[in-house]
Amino acid sequence: MIAAASNKFWQGGADCRRKYSVACTRATDLGDPHPCTGKLVMVKIVDYCLAGRRGTIDLLQEAFASIAHPDAGK
Repeated sequence: MIAAASNKFWQGGADCRRKYSVACTRATDLGDPHPCTGKLVMVKIVDYCLAGRRGTIDLLQEAFASIAHPDAGK
């Protein structure tokens, strides 16, 4: 599966095509208090995305749904 990454992971494009294993680790401030499925998903960084103050990997819906309940990502 593919994903986009913010500056922390993108590093000026140096990490393009790098693979990351991604997991859901905790609930967000809103919604389901237990959204994680306990699974990991392997993604390949292929694009850049703008993000907030933390490093972000923007997952496709299919990748997100494999690690957390889809409604937790809204």
